[in-house]
Amino acid sequence: MPNELKTIVMLKGVIIGTGFWSNFQIPAWQELKGVKITGLYNRTFEKAKAIGEKFGIRNIYDNAETLLEKEQPDFVDIITDVDTHAHFTKLAAERRIDVICQKPMAPSLQLAKDMLEVCKANGVRLFIHENFRWQLPVRKLKETLDSGVIGRAFKARVSFCSAFPVFDNQPFLKSLDHFILTDIGSHVLDICRFLFGEAKNLFCVTQRVNAGIKGEDVANVLMEMQSGLHCYAEMSYASVMEKEAFPQTLVFIEGESGALYLTNDFELKIIKQDGTTSTIIQPVMYNWLDPGYAVVHSSIVDCNRNILQGLQGGNAETTGDDNLKTVKLVWAAYASAATGKAIHF
Repeated sequence: MPNELKTIVMLKGVIIGTGFWSNFQIPAWQELKGVKITGLYNRTFEKAKAIGEKFGIRNIYDNAETLLEKEQPDFVDIITDVDTHAHFTKLAAERRIDVICQKPMAPSLQLAKDMLEVCKANGVRLFIHENFRWQLPVRKLKETLDSGVIGRAFKARVSFCSAFPVFDNQPFLKSLDHFILTDIGSHVLDICRFLFGEAKNLFCVTQRVNAGIKGEDVANVLMEMQSGLHCYAEMSYASVMEKEAFPQTLVFIEGESGALYLTNDFELKIIKQDGTTSTIIQPVMYNWLDPGYAVVHSSIVDCNRNILQGLQGGNAETTGDDNLKTVKLVWAAYASAATGKAIHF
């Protein structure tokens, strides 16, 4: 009998929000088979039109309800400011449309829970676009850790410290009451979960160094994981470094028989008593990405690929249920910083 050809089911997606990150989210979708972005929404029509022209998408809307009614998509990808995530999620879920939402999921823990509930109530799937765990150096670090090469891991430091002017291309971040823990902390704490599992307690302190912003720009979180590992997560946009690492996440893991060090420029070191070996893990250099953001932008493709697998009925890592655990860590960190007390889970 002749071999049967597998039919690729083409899923239709639409984009809600055509700001900064849509310049990378859209072409990342266009790298994948089995999916097509057919329509764009932005409250400013001309802004959506410009992005549509850039990426060859002709159906442009300045009314989200009209977008959903006319396009009849299989899923929406919400790339708007965090304060609107719950509204657009509800809009799609009530029309039985699967939802992908950028991180952070919501501006509060309760709203994140509400988003998950409205999707479950309407029988639709919710995925959170948490791409940092999909960076190739982080995936390789996880693979190496799980290989047992350093034995049982007992201590780790996960660091995202920088003086990068993040407010230049995302000025709205200046006005957030809660900044670094919701913004980069959502990524860093998710990496901690991805590498080491769940936390059983947490203590956090924060600071605001930049007088021109409302929220905190420094946060330090100490966690004891359920495995017993001690994990220190440090985040700062006020740190003048000898070697600027932005937008890299640096990780140092200590084990009973060695250490792993994901350090600057994507170098992964395996440190043993008899010496150190190292490997450079370069991100995929797609022609649409910003070379300065390459490790982040290229990971969007891998994150989207995994979410697409979930949309098609397979397994995906960054579901709403899973990401809610990261959201809980973020807000537990704020609670700890406000009270000066450890939070126990």
